[in-house]
This record gives sequence, structure tokens and C-alpha cells, in this order.
Amino acid sequence: MTANVIDGKAFAANLRARIATLAAEFTQATGRQAGLAVVLVGEDPASQVYVRSKGKSTVEAGMASFEHKLPADTDEATLLALVEQLNADPAVDGILVQLPLPRHLDEQKVIATINPDKDVDGFHVTNAGRLAVGQAGFVPCTPLGCLMLLQDRLGDLSGLDAVVIGRSNIVGKPMAQLLLAQSCTVTVAHSRTRNLPDVVRRADIVVAAVGRPEMIRGDWIKPGATVIDVGINRVAGALEGKTRLVGDVAYAEAAAVAGAITPVPGGVGPMTIAVLLRNTLVAAYRHAGLALAPDAI
Repeated sequence: MTANVIDGKAFAANLRARIATLAAEFTQATGRQAGLAVVLVGEDPASQVYVRSKGKSTVEAGMASFEHKLPADTDEATLLALVEQLNADPAVDGILVQLPLPRHLDEQKVIATINPDKDVDGFHVTNAGRLAVGQAGFVPCTPLGCLMLLQDRLGDLSGLDAVVIGRSNIVGKPMAQLLLAQSCTVTVAHSRTRNLPDVVRRADIVVAAVGRPEMIRGDWIKPGATVIDVGINRVAGALEGKTRLVGDVAYAEAAAVAGAITPVPGGVGPMTIAVLLRNTLVAAYRHAGLALAPDAI
């Protein structure tokens, strides 16, 4: 068996095209663009790349991008005041504070200051609670993107056995909640799970989000299972001084067994920014009191 490759890049491009169409309709209806504010504190190189990419993607989708770059030694009061300012700004529909923050800043306190209805990252405890009890809110972008890929591949997920490897607040826990909401039977596995390979082998769906390069081996995978690899790990390449990206799954091994699998790169990664744009547009429609069909994006 050779697994079908789940092309997240193509799916994300299609999603972004739909978002652009709806963003244009929003502008026509309201006389303004949907707006995303991104706050970057410090000069972390990876964060700078992410923020530039998010800003470019926001503009390409026909939405307004508001970037706020603060020095690394910014005090907490100043950052919280900026977040409150963005909460009150009617031009801003979504707020994203780029993580990680410098160590002297309390990430949870900053996230808690964001208006939950503008929390397009889905990290606010209110949105986590909404997800847990099945109310409308914002879901972290990566797990929601994973769910979209699964539904596109499998259709109805009801009754399937799913194993989520990883229990972070950003991916693992919300992924499990999303799968439960689709009537899957869900196991959340982690570093202390006993007999982890045996747990994974029973799964129709495997979502790997553990942050360990190629930890999940091919002989852990049930024949025909669908594998979603969230991991992005940089490891030594074949040539000295060169590196390459790998996921949390040993791709070649798993692809020989699975029914479908996401590659790294080109699988889950492109979905994250696309879903961020989706969440921002949903927030804009809600703020404007406009109806948006549930299956529109």
C-alpha cells in the first residue's frame, strides 16, 4: 500500500481564494475591510518571519493588516495597554499576539486581556471553554486546519477511532475536542502513555503533535489509517552544515502503510495561516452583524 498524499498547500490555496471572495463582499457591504492586528514583541527571527508572512497573506486576501512591533524590553503594562486599545478599535476584528513573548512577560495574562471575540488565535480561556461545551467561538488555527483536511479526505468522521499524540493547549487538547464534536472515539496520548505504539495501532485517524522528529514509526500505523503530521522539526541534512525539515512521523515508513498522510513540509503548515484569515473574516462578519453561511469557509 502507498498512501495518498494530503496536499495541504493546495487545500489552503483554495480556502484563501474563498476567503478573498468573502472579504471583498464584506468590504462592499460595510465600506471597510476586515482587519487583523498582529503584535510582535522583540526580534525573534522565526517570529519576524511569521509576522511578515501573516501580514502579506492578510493583504492578499483583501483585508487590512495592522502590525505593532515593540522592543524586547517592553514592560507588561505597555503591552496590555496596547491590547486594550486594539480591543476598543472598531477597525480591528482580530488580534494576534505573536508567541513566544520575552520571558519577563506573562503570556497567559496577555492572552486573557484579548477580547475573546477578537481572539482569532483561539487561545483565550473563554474560547477554550466554548469549544469544550460546543458553543461558537474561535478554535486554534492548526487543529481546525487539521480537521478541515480530515473532513475533506474522509467526509463523515462519526464513529472513527482517533489518537491525538500530544496534549498542548495549542494543538493536542483542541484537536481532541474537535474530533469529539465530530463523534469520534478519541484518545489523547503523550510522553507518559504506556505502550504508545499499541495505542496508535488501533487508530483510524492519527494526529501527531508531539514535537519529536520522526517519533511515530511506520509499524505503529494501522493499515489504511489517515495520518496528520503536525510536527515541524529541523534536523541535520545529508550534507554537512545543511538541515532538512521532518515531521513527528517517519514519513516513508508510514506512507507505506497508511491510507493517506500529510507531508512535511506542504501538509498542515500552509493551513495555519489560511485558517487565521478564516477566523479573522468570521470575526468581522460577526462584529458587523452579517450572516455567514456555516459551510462558506
